[in-house]
Amino acid sequence: MIDAAIHPQPDKSLPQRLRASWNRAADTAGAWISDSLLALTARFALAGIFFMSGRTKVEGWLTVTDNAYALFREEYKVPLLPPEFAAHMAAYAEHLFPLLLVIGLGTRVSALALLGMTAVIQLFVYPDAWPTHLSWAGLALYLIGRGGGRISSDHWLGIK
Repeated sequence: MIDAAIHPQPDKSLPQRLRASWNRAADTAGAWISDSLLALTARFALAGIFFMSGRTKVEGWLTVTDNAYALFREEYKVPLLPPEFAAHMAAYAEHLFPLLLVIGLGTRVSALALLGMTAVIQLFVYPDAWPTHLSWAGLALYLIGRGGGRISSDHWLGIK
């Protein structure tokens, strides 16, 4: 064993000390911000985006508005689907999947469905809004890949 008094270690350089300090801070942040907290945040963020959009398409509980039909006829123009059918499907999906995300049930499937909706919106409705859609996709991809986390119904039911 080398005696430190006889063979002193050279002082770490400033870049090495800065890197070590940064790494300690990063380790602390990693301990405080768990994957479950990230999943919970992603679930609520993605749910909020789509739920609020869904609420603009309905009145009352789930009555699709005339304005929603008009949007799907004139602006959204989703290919292969009649506008009335597309309006209903979007309104129902934007309520169901966010609700499932909030309770953390079927998280991966719900996030996958919302990722699919995001892709349709990006490709056929608002192709220039890719920065926004990319942020939605990032949230969805995290949830698809990692699941709902420990603070979810999926976890409590033993569902990955």
